[in-house]
Amino acid sequence: MFDNLVESNSHAGDIKRKGSFFLGAMALYGVLIVGLAIGSILLYDAHLENQNLELVTLVAPVPVQAAPEPEAPKPAESQPKPTTQEVATRTEFVARVDQLTKEPPQVSAVASKVPPIPKGVPVRLGTSDTDVARVSGPVGPTGTGGGVVGGTGTSPIVNTGDEPPPPPKPTPAPKRAPVSGGVLNGKAVSKPNPTYPPIAKAARASGTVVVQITVDESGKVVSARAVSGHPLLQQAATQAAYQTRFSPTMLSGQPVKVTGTISFNFVLQ
Repeated sequence: MFDNLVESNSHAGDIKRKGSFFLGAMALYGVLIVGLAIGSILLYDAHLENQNLELVTLVAPVPVQAAPEPEAPKPAESQPKPTTQEVATRTEFVARVDQLTKEPPQVSAVASKVPPIPKGVPVRLGTSDTDVARVSGPVGPTGTGGGVVGGTGTSPIVNTGDEPPPPPKPTPAPKRAPVSGGVLNGKAVSKPNPTYPPIAKAARASGTVVVQITVDESGKVVSARAVSGHPLLQQAATQAAYQTRFSPTMLSGQPVKVTGTISFNFVLQ
């Protein structure tokens, strides 16, 4: 028993000795690593004399100017276009016999060498007497002539005024408002019987349907609307009202529209 105890005490001392050695070794290695790190920092040569330490300046880019838009070509000024007109020329204006409006200042037995103004043709003063001549000149404002010989366009043209005035436009007759005619059953010249709807027969619907209508000037129904009666019978009565014809209603000798009512009786057989 005591041998075992002595042996256990020796093992414990050995383990304590080894632990102290391990801790000392670790401490030594730590000091060496820290010393090497500090020494490398102190001994490092950055060669600052060989490095370019100039400041870099940022320069904004030069703005590029947009190219100017090409100017649109100006439209050429329109030149006056020559016009052609049939014109008669006279050295002096001599009225026709049927154109005299007052007594001439003197009466001569010798006929004038200047022919009278032609009928229905514009006339201008010229150096010769011609009945119809085609002259060209620039178009001018209303009232000027078509130009003189040579294209100056400055001589006045006299309108003979023989053209008849245009006929007056017919005045349209004023539209009259529709006349109320009340119940129109007795004024109908043709009144067909309405068709009895099968659905109304099945529902045993019957009675009188009153339809509001408008009759035009010729006696034709132009609008119809049921205002009373069984709903199943109103459509058939409206269709029959459109087929009804009336004689035209006259007011002061003029046909007029008439509004009124017409009734249809549906009797279940």
